[in-house]
Amino acid sequence: MPGLPEQSQSPAASDQVADESGLQTERLLLRPWRIGNADDVQDLYRYAQDPEIGPSAGWAVHRSVQESAEVIDQVLARPESYALVLKETGHIVGSMSFKTPSNTVWPDGCTPDRTMGIGYWIGRPYWGQGLAVEAAKELLRHGFEDLGLSDIYGVHDVENHKSERVMDKLGMEWVRIAEHVRLPLLPGEVYRDQAIRCLIRRQWESRQS
Repeated sequence: MPGLPEQSQSPAASDQVADESGLQTERLLLRPWRIGNADDVQDLYRYAQDPEIGPSAGWAVHRSVQESAEVIDQVLARPESYALVLKETGHIVGSMSFKTPSNTVWPDGCTPDRTMGIGYWIGRPYWGQGLAVEAAKELLRHGFEDLGLSDIYGVHDVENHKSERVMDKLGMEWVRIAEHVRLPLLPGEVYRDQAIRCLIRRQWESRQS
């Protein structure tokens, strides 16, 4: 792919809110990832090189800035995939997206019509601040109200207690354990047991009143 553009100064958070279409919460702007944007690339690489981030979410540590640029181009810059931008600073602090169910972890406790999965990660400097829950609540609202989804499911490694707590706070109910699931984005033959959680539209609606 072409060389990376020169690093620019991060735009003011207010400018990003005005210029980028996306979803918003009190502290966060959820907006599309930008192909070829040096600020997005540097923010992603800052977190993706941390071995505590990617492997727990099922993907490999990034080894270079160029690799992060390629991941934005080939993976993250797609519909319903959002960079989580902290309004106070204008910098990305994580990522969140909807994805189609896989055959391996199909949530059999959910109805098959209009079902999507939610995936997310937050950079380590921002752990423990409630940002994942805050962003996910807005994405759930978007999924049920704007996209008309009937169910939204989540998957986390059984040992990933941070993600487990996020899904607990979102009201996602336990469905089952998918055993010995292969994680193709990690090097080698890596298999893990994964917990399947699901939130049905009527359950979400009952909690909004």
